[in-house]
Amino acid sequence: MPSISVATTAGEKFTRLVEIMARLRAPDGCPWDREQDFDSIKPYTIEETYEVLEAIDERNWPHLSEELGDFMLQAVFYAQMASEQDLFSIGDCLDAINAKLVRRHPHIFGDGVANTAGEVKQRWDEIKFQEKAERGEAPRRLLDSIPRNTPALVEAQQVSSKAAGAGFDWENIEQVFDKMHEELDELREARESGTRDKVEDEFGDILFVMVNIARFLKIDPEQALRRTNAKFRKRFNLVEDGLSDRGRTLAESNIQEMEELWQQAKQSR
Repeated sequence: MPSISVATTAGEKFTRLVEIMARLRAPDGCPWDREQDFDSIKPYTIEETYEVLEAIDERNWPHLSEELGDFMLQAVFYAQMASEQDLFSIGDCLDAINAKLVRRHPHIFGDGVANTAGEVKQRWDEIKFQEKAERGEAPRRLLDSIPRNTPALVEAQQVSSKAAGAGFDWENIEQVFDKMHEELDELREARESGTRDKVEDEFGDILFVMVNIARFLKIDPEQALRRTNAKFRKRFNLVEDGLSDRGRTLAESNIQEMEELWQQAKQSR
């Protein structure tokens, strides 16, 4: 059985994680770990990502520490499978990100100048585009660089930001609010006379405009919606608990009773 090193420093602890993963994937290792492949692990990567976000939202730092460990395991798992196929190693991954961070921060590691976060982001994008051009991967059109499999809300953020950066944008947020009212009117019209596809198109337009309102307000719409979801969960749980205290269930209640408890929940902290 391969030995597992005793770790003290962060680097040694990371090495131990790599060794443990290799042991689990060994011929006499764990049956479950051994049968996994790149595609079967993808759902766990998504799950762990959202668990990290949830820990941050809850400001649960001990839980975040644990979830970040799970998150790092995903990278080590993929790298171990790649190493077994002689594709690349975890060391190659670390070399790549180290070189990228140095290369894309010339204002820190070179003679570049960037005094604001906006300037840093602009320079990062310029260097990224140049790197892709040198590899023959530069997109032909501005929006081609945004993956189509990106979650829709994130894609909307990136698409609108790219277009705005090229000058295709409203002059101020009031114009975006006007656009929102226009889209709401179009949704009402589609609901009355349009097809389901038309209604869906108009609803999508409203979501897209909302993303642009968030952009003008410098708000992350994904995080804003997550906070609202968490708030709704908390308040609805209080409604359900209040009904339970009365010896009633949701099925036995009515909207007036639930609304009364909802208003009480809104007043609670």
